[in-house]
Amino acid sequence: MSKSAEYDPQSASISSAYVSAFNDYVRKSLHYGEDKVYKPEISLFRYWDFHHTPPGEREAAPQSMNVMPDLANAMKYNPNLQVMLNGGYFDLATPFFEGIYEMKHLPMPAKLQANIQYKYYQSGHMVYAHEESLKHLHDNVAAFIQQTDNVKGE
Repeated sequence: MSKSAEYDPQSASISSAYVSAFNDYVRKSLHYGEDKVYKPEISLFRYWDFHHTPPGEREAAPQSMNVMPDLANAMKYNPNLQVMLNGGYFDLATPFFEGIYEMKHLPMPAKLQANIQYKYYQSGHMVYAHEESLKHLHDNVAAFIQQTDNVKGE
């Protein structure tokens, strides 16, 4: 009952299931890692290089990494590029309107906004952790792939 948690309660409740499923899959299905130890959380961030040079710039931006200009650049380069944003209504890790705000403010021609689809689910941050939302996510992503498939009938 402290002021702040020393861990993520959501992660603590479901991580063991994901780690167990991963270990089972890589060992039994992929036949990999018999003598390996899977470490779901290791402190790599202290070694991670967060510098990112946005498109058209000569050097890394002096703020935290933002790849939204990269997405806008990709959409301008390929005006047929389709994007799907999926999110949970009850996401406590990412502010609900943040994704919408970022997408609506991409530095690109306004007509490319029509290439972005938004889908939301009765779940939290990890949509797939809620079974009903997982089914809807699956169906929406499958439909998106079929709608945007440029290779028909092969």
